[in-house]
Amino acid sequence: MALPIIFSIDDDPQVLRAISRDLKSHYRDKYRILSTTSVAEAMESLLELQNRGEEVAIFISDQRMPEMQGVDFLQKAMKMFPFAKRVLLTAYSDTEAAIKAINDVQLDYYLMKPWDPPEEKLYPPIDELLRDWQGNYRPEFKGIKVIGYQFSPKAHEIKDFLAGNLVPYLWFDAESNETGRQISENNNLCPVDFPVVIFEDGSLLKTPSLIDIAERIGLNPKTKQQIYDVVIIGAGPAGLAASVYGASEGLSTLLIERKAPGGQAGTSSRIENYLGFPTGLSGSELTRRAITQATRFGTEFLSPQFVKEIKLKDKYKTVVLGDGSEVNAKAVVITTGVDYRKLETAGIEEFAGKGIYYGAASTEASSCGNKDVYVLGGGNSAGQAAMYLSKFARNVYILIRRNDLTSSMSSYLIDQIAGTENIAVMGCTEILEAQGGDHLEHLKLVDLNTSEERTVPADALFIFIGAKPFTEWVGLEIIKNKKGFIETGREMKNYDNFKEIWKVNRDPYLLETSSPGIFAAGDVRAGAMNRVTSAVGEGSMSISFVHQYLSEV
Repeated sequence: MALPIIFSIDDDPQVLRAISRDLKSHYRDKYRILSTTSVAEAMESLLELQNRGEEVAIFISDQRMPEMQGVDFLQKAMKMFPFAKRVLLTAYSDTEAAIKAINDVQLDYYLMKPWDPPEEKLYPPIDELLRDWQGNYRPEFKGIKVIGYQFSPKAHEIKDFLAGNLVPYLWFDAESNETGRQISENNNLCPVDFPVVIFEDGSLLKTPSLIDIAERIGLNPKTKQQIYDVVIIGAGPAGLAASVYGASEGLSTLLIERKAPGGQAGTSSRIENYLGFPTGLSGSELTRRAITQATRFGTEFLSPQFVKEIKLKDKYKTVVLGDGSEVNAKAVVITTGVDYRKLETAGIEEFAGKGIYYGAASTEASSCGNKDVYVLGGGNSAGQAAMYLSKFARNVYILIRRNDLTSSMSSYLIDQIAGTENIAVMGCTEILEAQGGDHLEHLKLVDLNTSEERTVPADALFIFIGAKPFTEWVGLEIIKNKKGFIETGREMKNYDNFKEIWKVNRDPYLLETSSPGIFAAGDVRAGAMNRVTSAVGEGSMSISFVHQYLSEV
């Protein structure tokens, strides 16, 4: 962690050298000593320090400077570092101005020149000010800052990406947050610039793409090899498990993820029925452990990047990425999972990212403080989201078409919801319309039993209404069922065109698709159990079939 700063400014180089020398000789073990003769240079340095999240403990400023009086400099500096102590360096003739500054800028001390001997005239008052500052000092957040508007789909996308990749960040609303407004003003940011991402080194990107952010935070946007033993497409639980087992068993392994690792499970606030964790664990914690394990064994992780198609070339599979680049693989495991189904209701699309979110409860929960929020859906993901949101929101309403949750949610979650005072289940209810101005403000609901309609205030809506497989990109005559899930193993024999497609003198392996050497595991596969544990099991199992396939080629 960077040391707090003592910042001095004086237009007289000789005086500045003297004050810097004395400060360094006494405080350099616990503080960084920065100094300059230029007000313009000082303001530029302070902006960089603020963007990097560093702290100034004390400003020591000369009063008489040609660019700006010391009192005026301190006023500007205090807008950026309001908790720093303020010391004015004065000559005897400036005493009156210094006394006036005590009221004008809440000056903490004025120091007469010369200050010899410093042991009597400099260090004692500075020591006292530093003790006072340290008593109230709380370390600044060190990491990425995101500044933008709360109801901005682009800002939501960036927050979701950072959270999903387990990158700590601090969010500032450019309108309602004082720090956000101050940083925006100091960096001359305009509405068209948002969202803005400020990195730990103080540099910033305006309206960045996810690829831009990935490059800056150390994610690997490019592959290191041209051919891999196995390429795994999708970093949900199944893909993560496959990458751990693939790499640990000596296969050159590439894991590709279009958004963030963990899939839908990664956004879960609490998974309580995962083997070996009796008190439960969050989806992000499970993801973090799995990514660490996979990379330790040598898995290459490519994110954010999506796959456009898979082409066959002899016995190799060519994976075509979104940017047009290609990766060759001997085997492929598709673990792209599922997406939340879109709600085709009036107003929903208009307010997507502006108060209406698919999943993402953990990302936006903190903005729901003392508000009324709605969760649409009756599955475990919806229940876990409701429980998490109840810690922030005034009221959480679960909307379902059925009478109750018993047919779609685990009993332990139903019991937890029943015991939470600020969660209410609204059965036999459907949304007719989402309404609002620049963000969601109301929901129009209908009672399915009585057909009674009513409009209720709504600050946020989180949608968990079932899933559709992410398989639109899958070609190669790979057999899918009517809902788009990939068929594998012997089930494919039920399809009339299977014999026309399958040209290998053996039956397909259990998790193998209709294209030899391409496997499917987890929720994307037809007949999957849609549980984290089963996805992890299938991902692990897929590698054993990859080994069998590779022994043939």
